[in-house]
Amino acid sequence: MMFRFLKLFSLLTGLLLTHFAVAESSKPVILFFGDSLSAAYGIPKQQGWVNLIAQRIKDSQLPYEVANASVSGETTAGGLNRLPAALQQFKPSIVVIELGANDGLRGLPLETMQRNLEKMITACKQVNAQVVLLGMLIPPNYGPQYTNGFKQVYLDVSQAYKTPFVPFFLNGISGHSDLLIEDGLHPNVNAQPKILENVWPTLKPLLNLARKTKH
Repeated sequence: MMFRFLKLFSLLTGLLLTHFAVAESSKPVILFFGDSLSAAYGIPKQQGWVNLIAQRIKDSQLPYEVANASVSGETTAGGLNRLPAALQQFKPSIVVIELGANDGLRGLPLETMQRNLEKMITACKQVNAQVVLLGMLIPPNYGPQYTNGFKQVYLDVSQAYKTPFVPFFLNGISGHSDLLIEDGLHPNVNAQPKILENVWPTLKPLLNLARKTKH
């Protein structure tokens, strides 16, 4: 079973980069920076939850554009390596970090994962970008100490850096076969609106605050 997890979460290394009129717009950018869970793996990209957030922002007439620089199979180390270029390209006002699942499923050291997340948050703050951290949970394959430690990493990082935080952004989805594609891990089309609703309450206040500040 562990082999199945490792195989499925190490699938793709090519960059999926979707952005919505970012180059042509002077609006501030929200950068989504994650792995396959944010890259609409296994479903049409336009039906992924990041794209749904972009549509809600547009429908709400909020002054933001959305860029998705999520890569299937990405670890926190890979994200840390890619982040400087993404920050330079998009110059985001907000960065939503969704990484760590692949670290956990591969049993990578939690101390390294935590340092990588901390470095990414620091890099974002250095360019005056607000960070939203999305937490993840993993199966208990490596035992309770590792599983609990994995969860604690997100809590510790969010508290130390005072970042808006979603403790488990797949809450209500993980473990529900009717909301997953055939691999039993990745959310299907029906799950995407649910992910949006898990993330939106944490993200929306930042958008409204920025709009009030602007005016």
